[in-house]
Amino acid sequence: MIDMSRLTWLLGEPVATGQLKANPEDFIVEEDLGFEPDGEGEHLLVRIRKNGCNTQFVAEQLARFAKVHPRDVSYAGLKDRHAVTEQWFCLHLPGKADPDLSQFDLEGCEVVRASRHRKKMRIGTLKGNAFTLVLRQISDIADVEARLEKITQQGVPNYFGTQRFGRGGNNLVQAKRWATNEARPKERAKRSFYLSASRSAMFNIVASQRLADGTVRQPMLGDALQLSGRGSWFVAKAEEFESLQPRVESGELLVTAPLPGDGPLGTLEDAEAFEQTCLSDQTDLLSLLKRERVEPARRAIMLQPLQMQWQRWDDVTLELKFWLPAGSYATSVVRELMNLDETDADITE
Repeated sequence: MIDMSRLTWLLGEPVATGQLKANPEDFIVEEDLGFEPDGEGEHLLVRIRKNGCNTQFVAEQLARFAKVHPRDVSYAGLKDRHAVTEQWFCLHLPGKADPDLSQFDLEGCEVVRASRHRKKMRIGTLKGNAFTLVLRQISDIADVEARLEKITQQGVPNYFGTQRFGRGGNNLVQAKRWATNEARPKERAKRSFYLSASRSAMFNIVASQRLADGTVRQPMLGDALQLSGRGSWFVAKAEEFESLQPRVESGELLVTAPLPGDGPLGTLEDAEAFEQTCLSDQTDLLSLLKRERVEPARRAIMLQPLQMQWQRWDDVTLELKFWLPAGSYATSVVRELMNLDETDADITE
């Protein structure tokens, strides 16, 4: 089980409690591809607003409706079933006419728009997501609003949320069974989930310790630093170390933590030693990632929500809007605001 309460908060543990998902309409996600469809090509992009359906199920129903193989329908990412979400699906229709989507009848789904595109949409082909959340039964709304003001300036820890680890943390449990040769998953999709859970858990461990030590904005020698808004990173070397400190403090550069795999962590010297110490009791999972030849990566420890705005509906209810880059979790924002029932946080983003 992933105990998010053991991870370090940026602003300290919240004093307020509340509900995140009293109903699906309290959690709205709008996918942002970061580009417009080409208007031509052999792929048809279909934007669907759904409520009560998971992404894979909708993809299967679209394939059946369009009379194509399920592998010819793709999407950028999974979205929660118990939420109102808008996302794009991509149908490969070379030499075929567009299906009459006005006849696509699936309970809880509505076709918003459709357009042709030249390239296939793959997992991760999106810029980010816009969120509209309604927080209810807030026990201390003044404290939540004070925290929102600070988050606007300081951001939040970029933790992977509980949904990354499966219901009850099962993905990580199964990964550990696989790592110790107790059980090897047969399905490719499950193997992928378990490997992702493993490296996500280790990222959270390292990120939490940096926050606990107060060094998330104080670079170590050998740190892997990322330019804000960019995916690439570089190592902080001794000859340039002094000039990097103000850039990290300003948020121009972000300290990263590892997504381990088959290769070096990416850090050197002090930072590498720190990360190795943090992960010293994760030998089984590290061996699994190496054995499965997973490519290592880095992820920024801090996350800055954009376009943040909020409105108090009454003394116990607040509507919150913000935008996050792809791969980040709205629940990691809410975690800094108030304590939730674990069932409220079981959301795929």
